[in-house]
Amino acid sequence: MAIDQETEMTDAEIDDFLSRHETGVLSLARTNKPYAIPISYGYGDDERAFYMRLVSTPDSEKRQFLESTPQARLVVYDETGSSYRSIIATGDLESIEPADLTPDEIAQYGAAKRPLFEIWAEGKDSLNIELYRLVPETLNGRRTEVDRET
Repeated sequence: MAIDQETEMTDAEIDDFLSRHETGVLSLARTNKPYAIPISYGYGDDERAFYMRLVSTPDSEKRQFLESTPQARLVVYDETGSSYRSIIATGDLESIEPADLTPDEIAQYGAAKRPLFEIWAEGKDSLNIELYRLVPETLNGRRTEVDRET
C-alpha cells in the first residue's frame, strides 16, 4: 500500500469532519506517565471546542489523571475507501460545573454519543460523572489518499 498523496486539512474541512464524528481517543499525560481512553464528544465549530462527559469511579486511574490537571491530546480518525483522515487536538481539559452551562453548551454535551452499554464493577451510585471542555491550543488535520493496488 503506497501513500499517493498526503494533505493538510483546512479549518473548514476539520470542522466538518469533527462535526460528523462522535468518538475519538483521549490521551492524558502527567509526570511521564500516559493514559488513553476511547471517548465520545460533542463539537462546537463556532468556538472549535470539544465537550465530553467522563465517567469514573472514585479510586480509578482515570479519576487520578483527571484530578491532576493533565495535558490532553484528542485523536479522531476515519478510514473510508482509499482515504484516511485524522485530527489531533492538544490542550488542557477544563472541568465544567453543570450550573455554569450555557444553552449552546448543553446542546453540545447532548450531542456526545452515549455508549450502547455500560459495565461497571461498582454500582452506579458510586460513579463520578463530570463534564469537561477542551478548547485546543493546537488543532491539526491530515488527509491521506492511499493507492491500495501497490
